[in-house]
Amino acid sequence: MNAANIPMAVILCFCAAVFAAVGCWAAMRRDPMHFWAGSTVKPEEIRDIPAYNRACARLWWGYGAAWALAGVLALSAPAAAGIAAAALSVGGLGALIGIYRYIYKKYKR
Repeated sequence: MNAANIPMAVILCFCAAVFAAVGCWAAMRRDPMHFWAGSTVKPEEIRDIPAYNRACARLWWGYGAAWALAGVLALSAPAAAGIAAAALSVGGLGALIGIYRYIYKKYKR
């Protein structure tokens, strides 16, 4: 571990904390969680709101966990952590969209 790697680890763990917080917000909501900024999911669109919100929470917690792993990786292998962060930013976003679409279809009335 090199002290020069700590800023990258902190930034990646901060990103993880933000995604985990979104997951907590999703888990606590009474209304259906939305995915896109500025969008809403109407309660009448979802047949089981608590289960839908739990699924959305797990989606965000999983994404946050991946960022946290990249943050830990940054302490010993910053180049690999950079590659992981790039993959999470590009491929991870595509995976988030695909998984959310699956969740929405599963719980849609």
